[in-house]
Amino acid sequence: MKDCEGLQATEAAYYSLVCEPFGQKARTRVTAQSRSRKSSLRRENQSSVSQFLLLGLPIRPEQQGVFFTLFLGMYLTTVLGNLLIVLLIRLDSRLHTPMYFFLSHLALTDVSFSSVTVPKMLINMHTQDQSIPYAGCVTQMFFFIFFGCIDNLLLTVMAYDRYVAICHPLHYTTIMREELCMFLLAASWLLSAASALPHTLLLAQQSFCADNTIPHFFCDLRALLKLPCSDTSLNETVIFAAGGLILILSFIGVLVSYGHIGATILRSPSIKGICKALSTCGSHLSVVFLFYGTIMVLYFFPSSSNSSDKDIVASVMYTVVTPMLNPFIYSLRNRDMKGAMGKLLRREIFFSK
Repeated sequence: MKDCEGLQATEAAYYSLVCEPFGQKARTRVTAQSRSRKSSLRRENQSSVSQFLLLGLPIRPEQQGVFFTLFLGMYLTTVLGNLLIVLLIRLDSRLHTPMYFFLSHLALTDVSFSSVTVPKMLINMHTQDQSIPYAGCVTQMFFFIFFGCIDNLLLTVMAYDRYVAICHPLHYTTIMREELCMFLLAASWLLSAASALPHTLLLAQQSFCADNTIPHFFCDLRALLKLPCSDTSLNETVIFAAGGLILILSFIGVLVSYGHIGATILRSPSIKGICKALSTCGSHLSVVFLFYGTIMVLYFFPSSSNSSDKDIVASVMYTVVTPMLNPFIYSLRNRDMKGAMGKLLRREIFFSK
């Protein structure tokens, strides 16, 4: 009897010393693995978005064909018109001046800016496939901000060029040297890249939830920041700091330049001087009003969160309409451009004979 009790006590001690610790370790290991698996599944559910869905323009399905034809015509007009400006400036030696140097780069920027969003919108309308890959969406957002900033800065540089031409006409050639023009152009590109890159890197660090629907026709940064599960306060701070700084400083630069131009005109109020200033600055002022007007409506007077139709219409204005109108504004209101156009047409008629 005592032997049996001793044997039972030995088995109990062996179990408590050997089996229970191993069992506890096994249970701990299983629990840790389960937690790790759950956390990995949670991360996978948040960041496994491989594509987004672009809802596109707020139009009815039966109107898709009409709007596809309309926007295709507008895009082709944008590309051909702006490339025609570049061709005219390249061929006519009278247009080899700083003003037309910046105008040619503005035309190329308008083509690139419109090409970032419009072709994808047309493809989605034609194929009825609203998806865009994650990498494609982030890339589209980067180049949209990049070319938009270049457009903005070039308008400021062109305003400074007009200020020098009207307020300091005798020193124009010495101030607006080729080296300064190249520096201003390179600075515009570098500042635009420095503005677009932080937005892209910060967005790439966000974790997206199951909702991948963008109520827009392109990957707009503001629309994308409504989708992540993680905190986006840093992204929004960078938008107001970097984006707002470049936009506001550029707009102030345009206002200061034209303020000095207006003061110079008022000091010598001759009809000839006013007409010359209007012919010189009228085209640029029209483009400035179009560009900054639509951006102010979109960003400083946003619509309610329940309806984004007004935001989409404003986006169409400065991504599609403004780049399309620039060639008409600069060709119809500019005597030099009209002269270069006539010269080119006469050459074509001559060669056709």
